[in-house]
Amino acid sequence: MCLLSLAACRHPDSAGAAKLTPPIYAETPKQSAFLDTLEERTFRYFWKTTDPVTGLTPDRAPTPSFCSIAAVGFALTAYPIGVERHSIQRFQAVRRVKNTLRFFLESKQGPDATGVTGYHGFYYHFLDMKTGTRFKDIELSTIDTALLMAGVLFCQSYFNRQEPDEIEIRAMAESLYARVDWNWAQTRAPLISHGWTPEHGFLEWDWRGMNESQIVVLLALGSPTHPVKRDTYLSWLETCKWGKYYDQEHIGFAPLFGHQYTQVWYDLAGLQDSLTQAHGIDWFENSRRATLAQYAYAKDNPSGYRGYGADLWGLTACDGPMDGKLTIEGKEREFHTYEARGASFVRVGDDGTVAPTAAAGSIPFAPEICIPSLMAMRNTYGDDLFEKYGFVDAFNPTLNVPANISAGRIVPGKGWFDIDYLGIDEGPILAMAENFRTGLVWSYMRRNPHVIRGLRAAGFTGGWLDKTEIHE
Repeated sequence: MCLLSLAACRHPDSAGAAKLTPPIYAETPKQSAFLDTLEERTFRYFWKTTDPVTGLTPDRAPTPSFCSIAAVGFALTAYPIGVERHSIQRFQAVRRVKNTLRFFLESKQGPDATGVTGYHGFYYHFLDMKTGTRFKDIELSTIDTALLMAGVLFCQSYFNRQEPDEIEIRAMAESLYARVDWNWAQTRAPLISHGWTPEHGFLEWDWRGMNESQIVVLLALGSPTHPVKRDTYLSWLETCKWGKYYDQEHIGFAPLFGHQYTQVWYDLAGLQDSLTQAHGIDWFENSRRATLAQYAYAKDNPSGYRGYGADLWGLTACDGPMDGKLTIEGKEREFHTYEARGASFVRVGDDGTVAPTAAAGSIPFAPEICIPSLMAMRNTYGDDLFEKYGFVDAFNPTLNVPANISAGRIVPGKGWFDIDYLGIDEGPILAMAENFRTGLVWSYMRRNPHVIRGLRAAGFTGGWLDKTEIHE
């Protein structure tokens, strides 16, 4: 059955954004079957690799790793999708979510350097998978806590039945979100710090736009207990840069994850803040333009990477093969391991490594290029790229010669392929595919009073927000 994208069917109320609504896009039967498989396999990453007792999700798999609290936020988002897609039953999701929220609610918080999970309601970026406490000397992270809390709030809205277990989920979610002390993290107010360590105090960097941190400020604005003021958001907007790249005018950020993360949970189509209103767009349209620009960059392929084109594109933060240079087909190439790759008028960082999550996380914004490209990647590279949990994190067709690689494997004639799946890249694949098809995450988050409060405090108007009342 062909499905119409809810994202593409929108008709924003705000005058500036209305004329920018993308055309209706209908899935073909083959595309529907592909998306079914993509969602099912990607969901299995979270369901199978997460500790069922603590709810801790590994940063990556199958390589043994620590827990990423951001991956936990994506896992919490995945469980209701699994229910709706009939991958698991509702009672299974309830049990997993309860265990996860209880672990974080009851885990130790404090200023100590070891033996704790967090401080002031924030959590350490990485946790030991066995003990659930701080991993080595990692920082207390405001962005990763925000991604965790986004998953928490989605579960608060989704599990809405008047049954004891679901009532408990909502109460624990409220407690977790309410105790995050966003004001404490404003060491250089009105901005919010990247993080803190017991050894050195607050990190020297603060969140400024445009990047993945819009969700940090929106959640901080919506807090019922420690809200920041609107000037925090206005200060975040001040450093956003407007420019043109491959004929696409938009607010720039090179890796596509920065255009995706906030909108995994926040439905910003048809809503405008002061910056997007000034440019006559909304953030949804901005993400569409950033995606189209990367697509055009790959088709142009200025560096001549192998395979780049309409069926192979997508730069974002991901694994890579090695840190070093090689001469391939007479041309010196420099490769990198994990890096925030991207292409924009802000900067270009590209070593020929493509991450499928870049296109998959933009499915709602530009389905007409994202879905065919993802299908072509699977068809071209088969099980080397698309396997147990869907797409592996990254691959590089240019690196097709023997090399001393740091991770992954080189398949003769095809290139370098990662062997790992990363939670923070799997998460947007699943959530954005579902948002495109049914609007599931967006529809429940539009009902959450904390989400509504945060958007209004930031100065957003228009669309569904103007028609919504807060029910505390």
